[in-house]
Amino acid sequence: MAIRLGRGVAAINYPTGMNLGGDPTQALVHSTPTGNFMVTLSSVDLGQGMKQIMAQICAETIGVPTDRVVVDTADTDTGPHCMGTFASRGTHRAGNAVIQAAKEARQVMLEVAAEELEVNASDLETDGQGNILVKGAPQKSISIFDVALSAHFKRGRSISGRGMFLIPRSYPEKETGAMKPSTCYAHACTVAEVEVDDETGEVTVLTVKNIFEIGRALNPKMVEQQLVGGSWMGISHALYETTEPYYPNRDHGGTDFNQYLMPGPGDLAETEIIVLERPSADGPYGAKGPGEMCANPQIPAVANAVFDAVGVRIDTLPITPERILRALKAQAAN
Repeated sequence: MAIRLGRGVAAINYPTGMNLGGDPTQALVHSTPTGNFMVTLSSVDLGQGMKQIMAQICAETIGVPTDRVVVDTADTDTGPHCMGTFASRGTHRAGNAVIQAAKEARQVMLEVAAEELEVNASDLETDGQGNILVKGAPQKSISIFDVALSAHFKRGRSISGRGMFLIPRSYPEKETGAMKPSTCYAHACTVAEVEVDDETGEVTVLTVKNIFEIGRALNPKMVEQQLVGGSWMGISHALYETTEPYYPNRDHGGTDFNQYLMPGPGDLAETEIIVLERPSADGPYGAKGPGEMCANPQIPAVANAVFDAVGVRIDTLPITPERILRALKAQAAN
């Protein structure tokens, strides 16, 4: 009887969004009378940071500081249409819609500024600090605050825009059934190192090293937090979380999270995250969707590490001590 070490590797690719019916998302952008901008979406922020990212995308496109943008994730009655927050699609689909809407609003803003400065709109640029400048003559400028006031109270213009992102639908080929379900894919690879006690079946994850290719990290710190949390979630799926043996009969099942097995801080492995950036051609500023992918490769990596350690293949989750001991017993009997 001994503690055995094992190492497992797993690599995946993961589609961003889906292709059913074009997977559309719409966005609206408009300026307030004081030059702040409102983004209206029906996409929901589940805690993944969508509001922050949409504010950054809108600000970058219009040319204003991010703190001048407010994102309203309304609901399906009052907001523009969205397929939903799922399938790792939020940043990619909503971000592209916001870019379209923000470009339209920016054009109106520049047209109003051109009237005030008596120049052509094509001769103007933003400085990212809330001002509009004449190219090559930055001393001739106007604040976006003043442009918004002019649009609302003098020019009778609405600084606003509409955006919709729609994926061209891919139909299956009749002969082969082949189709293109997604326009871009994220990628990941995980290496997990574990200890397995071949007497008790207990698994301890020592280290998890992850590499994620996500297009472009629009907010690197938020991406890192999501990827680390996803890595821990993957370990939890691999070794802990289940409704068994109660499912589908819940008569004796757990009633709350006090009775639901998940890893605590002492059970979490040393985790390393490396982000590779290969911008997507159709992503908002190159971004893909890392949302669900970040919790996937750890599961097969841990399973492969257990196999490397004790030579038994567990193909049912979670990989519990009982399942490992049963597999070892069956192996010894053969």
